[in-house]
Amino acid sequence: MPQNAMLTDDQCYVAVLSRDRRFDGVFFIGVSSTRIYCRTVCTVKSPRRENCTFYPSAAAAEQAGYRPCLRCRPELAPGYAKVDAVSRLAAAAAHQIESGILANHSTSDLAQSLGISDRHLRRVLQQEFGVSPIQLAQTQRLLLAKQLLTDSTLSVTDVAFASGFSSVRRLNDLFKQRYRLQPTALRKAKQCSQDVLRCELAYRPPFDWQSLLRFLNRRAVTGVEMIEGDRYSRTVRIDSSQHPSSFGWLRVSQMPKQDKLSVELSSSLLSQILPVLTQVKLLFDLAADPVQINAHLGGLATSHPGLRVPGAFNNFEVIVRAILGQHVSVKAATTLMERFVAAFATPVETPFPHLTYLTPTPARIAQLTIEDIAKLGIVRSRATSIIAIACAISEQTLTLTPYSDVQATIHQLKAFPGIGDWTAQYIAMRVLAYPDAFPYSDLGIRRALDINTPQQVLHHAEDWRPWRAYAAMHLWKSLEPTGASR
Repeated sequence: MPQNAMLTDDQCYVAVLSRDRRFDGVFFIGVSSTRIYCRTVCTVKSPRRENCTFYPSAAAAEQAGYRPCLRCRPELAPGYAKVDAVSRLAAAAAHQIESGILANHSTSDLAQSLGISDRHLRRVLQQEFGVSPIQLAQTQRLLLAKQLLTDSTLSVTDVAFASGFSSVRRLNDLFKQRYRLQPTALRKAKQCSQDVLRCELAYRPPFDWQSLLRFLNRRAVTGVEMIEGDRYSRTVRIDSSQHPSSFGWLRVSQMPKQDKLSVELSSSLLSQILPVLTQVKLLFDLAADPVQINAHLGGLATSHPGLRVPGAFNNFEVIVRAILGQHVSVKAATTLMERFVAAFATPVETPFPHLTYLTPTPARIAQLTIEDIAKLGIVRSRATSIIAIACAISEQTLTLTPYSDVQATIHQLKAFPGIGDWTAQYIAMRVLAYPDAFPYSDLGIRRALDINTPQQVLHHAEDWRPWRAYAAMHLWKSLEPTGASR
């Protein structure tokens, strides 16, 4: 277990016996009698205590010589919400590794992007996950390959390259070495379109899917996003310095009677499946531990115990939406965003008549003038803010990495024209995945608390640390359907 873990091995074993979902993905169990590792929710017969060893990550279990359980499928385990500075730094590194950064960059490049030394990066990952950056990346690639082999009809060749392996031979060799299996042994008979990839992503219950969809639906970017029934759909553009940009679409729905989401992707996104799935996890806050959060928030969370903080699939899209939402209603901000996209987005073809645009890129917006944006009915000061942020992202002087140094990023954001506390905190909530972000000056939050001043709101919210972002969601939820939230 990581050095800063709060659980003893005996407590871990109690969680295994009770199949406690709160610890699904928090640690994994290696069983010496079978040489297999499992999630806490595995439905096989509970192993004897003397046969169990506990690991902080799937990678650590595999480095110890265990192979993944074919029943509980460790590759589907949800992540874990990070609060303290060390764990958030480890999570920021893990997020980039999960997105595939080490396929084309070195660990030194990764460390530099996080503003730390290579040695400190290795120390932090060893402390948090029990492995090196390369070992974490290798396990992540293997588990993704295992998932694609199990859930899709992709050829082994396509699976190998989609998972980040340089060759089919490398995939075969690692599967035999690590899992003692041929990749084809995981194949199941499936009948589905070759134009669609399907994956599953797990979460910890309770999960208020309907509230999450309503939040996203009220802010949906026309032409880019669509909520239809119980399904979320959107267009996707993934840019890479090593490969041509990939375009496509995705659809996400909740799987009935299972604690999982079903994700469908266009086959055009095969080469970028790693970053796509990583962003889906962030968008739907799949790393959240609602039981822990609700226990801390107390009565505030009673009515909607499965409420999540929606993240960002496209960071720039959410930032622009946040700027346009300053001092106006959700409906007004959505209308302005619709005009913005219609004017500057790139058209794209999809099988869905309402998904017709790709979100404008920072590079595209950086080339505009203030007048280009202002003529859409957008206040000039907000046009100035949007262009300034777009230029900074394009020039890589502003990096918006989830789980990164939040306070430093908030400070940097507030240095831009027109970016105040509310906007910076909202961006921290949705883009930086910061669970303690709190837009305390928000009118809706003040109304929900019946408090007049932002400073009084801050004082009142102290007891909700470090989960104030979830408190904000519950406060906004309490105002529905008045539309006071942003």
